[in-house]
Amino acid sequence: MSVPIPPRGRGTASNPHNRFAPTRSQAEDDGWFQAETPPCRATEVRAERAKTVITRNQSPDVGFDRSVNPYRGCEHGCIYCFARPTHAYWDLSPGIDFETRLIAKTNLAERLEEQLSKPGYVPQPIALGINTDAYQPIEREQRLTRQALEILLRYRHPVHLITKSSLILRDLDLLQELAARNLVSVALSLTTLDDELKRIMEPRTASPGARLRTLRELRQAGVPVAALVAPIIPMINDMELERILEAARDAGASSAGYVLLRLPLEIAELFEEWLRAHFPERAEHVMSLIRQSRGGKHYDSRFGTRMRGEGAFADLLAQRFALARKRLGLESRDFALDCSQFAPPGRQLALL
Repeated sequence: MSVPIPPRGRGTASNPHNRFAPTRSQAEDDGWFQAETPPCRATEVRAERAKTVITRNQSPDVGFDRSVNPYRGCEHGCIYCFARPTHAYWDLSPGIDFETRLIAKTNLAERLEEQLSKPGYVPQPIALGINTDAYQPIEREQRLTRQALEILLRYRHPVHLITKSSLILRDLDLLQELAARNLVSVALSLTTLDDELKRIMEPRTASPGARLRTLRELRQAGVPVAALVAPIIPMINDMELERILEAARDAGASSAGYVLLRLPLEIAELFEEWLRAHFPERAEHVMSLIRQSRGGKHYDSRFGTRMRGEGAFADLLAQRFALARKRLGLESRDFALDCSQFAPPGRQLALL
């Protein structure tokens, strides 16, 4: 079976069916014409005027109950990204559309201030850029993440950040001020120390070396920073777990966490296609271990198991992580930020 090769700098060449579309189209090879894979595919960005920007969640598996996502879709192109299926809500495919047809919430600053200023708002840490990376490449021009940080600093509002990008260092001035008030934590997602694996798995993310340097510079600037080994993929990067944690500790991480690969909805098809293109000799073994860790399926969405899995492989992974974290002196990824400083500008004057 032939597997399509992704365009340069992209995670996939496929555009799976949008599960909400009423019809489905399928290309068939009639033997007369063979289209070549395009050498590149440009990124398109369209503007969205959001009605609200703070999203609430009730998941016990994450350490926050609200998040802000400046962008829909992500140019990083990580083949495993759990957010890919959300693109179907915008009549787009979770495949290469997710990487190339992006949406920017251009009024994010206005809406964020509006929601934080509501009289009944009760502060709790906001996770910034969780569904898709807030520091993906288009942030260089859009600057929506920086605008959000400026507002959160002005309101003295706590914020958590997770990223794979060294672009976060651009905002070190804001992060230092937030850190001085115990209002920020950062987690650097580290999936591999292998540059070639990074290139095919996360094509437009920072290199492993750049992420470790970013971690080091954040720590030296006084910003609390953790390492997040996510996702761990059986027989692809799980053998690197201990080395990644050691490299992160040496770069300045004080805590660490991990997540087992998740394959909800269309991601299973995309990921298996990617496996057969790059690791055909072990694709069956990888998928077998994933099913063993997910109750015989590609994915188990139950709270409590979806991040860690279950079964022999998942249990062994948990034991390895616990032993490595203890040996390296790393804490659990749990930064307690200060919510008591929250002060919307002008609110005190309004009470006089």
